[in-house]
Amino acid sequence: MENSVLKVSNLSHRYSKDWAIRDISFEYNQKGVLGLVGSNGAGKSTTMNIMCGVLNQTEGEVFINGVNLRENPVEAKKHIGFLPQKPPLHFDLTIDEYLTHCAHLRLVDKKNIKSAVAAAKDKCGLDHFSKRVIRNLSGGFQQRVGIAQSILHDPKFVVMDEPTNGLDPNQILEIRGLINTIAEERLVIFSTHILSEVENTCDHIKMIESGNLVFDGTMNDFNHYIEPNTLQVNLMAPPVIDDIKSLAGVIDVEALSKNDFKIKFDTNNDISEKIVQHSVNNGWRLKEINMDKVSLETIFAKLSKYKQYN
Repeated sequence: MENSVLKVSNLSHRYSKDWAIRDISFEYNQKGVLGLVGSNGAGKSTTMNIMCGVLNQTEGEVFINGVNLRENPVEAKKHIGFLPQKPPLHFDLTIDEYLTHCAHLRLVDKKNIKSAVAAAKDKCGLDHFSKRVIRNLSGGFQQRVGIAQSILHDPKFVVMDEPTNGLDPNQILEIRGLINTIAEERLVIFSTHILSEVENTCDHIKMIESGNLVFDGTMNDFNHYIEPNTLQVNLMAPPVIDDIKSLAGVIDVEALSKNDFKIKFDTNNDISEKIVQHSVNNGWRLKEINMDKVSLETIFAKLSKYKQYN
């Protein structure tokens, strides 16, 4: 049976008397981008540091490609790539010098170092900058160098902490594309506080709050965690508002314009079907109907208060 790329089993850690995370478990054996989100102090960084072998957990186990990280850290770390929030760059080295140095640190076989550096540069779009001193690169290209060092040894699992932080909009788009390309061949854990980055980059989301795993699902699951209770309709021959309010399940109606209405409804009722049917029967001439989407911020806020209500 094929080993999971990442398996976290009953993971707990405490600093002094306080538990930072408690009994976190999940398993992942797919390629793609996994978003790790949570409020400040929720336990996200502690979890990442443990998964990267930077911190030894108080309880539980982490397996990377089937290797127990605590029992055999050197072997496990051969399968881990890590890009911290501040890339570990040596600014007075050229890209070639720096990546060669990293290859030695990663115990890449000497005969394979040149090809490993070339492959990482090619993947990250750095071929034409090989002899450029790192401090002379733009922020976006410095980030590319940081990403290159994280995949230099061809790991199965890569952790990236806030990889688009501090970049301009064009650089963010470039780094997003690069992350998605890298994730075609391996599992990438992407940690960020920017929910739009999660939405545009991640396939799955795990959310940690108050040290507990409070959400584990696809991006689509996250988007629909809270069922929307409003929709907007455009009626070419609208009735008076009271006629719409009289529909079973409608809580309130707001006129946005002569033809546009925002309808708040009870989520237990299929209002869309009723509006379509009443439009046909009464000549309202329905032109458009759209379910309002609950914002990511609203979903995050509800999940972040999970422990408060439980």
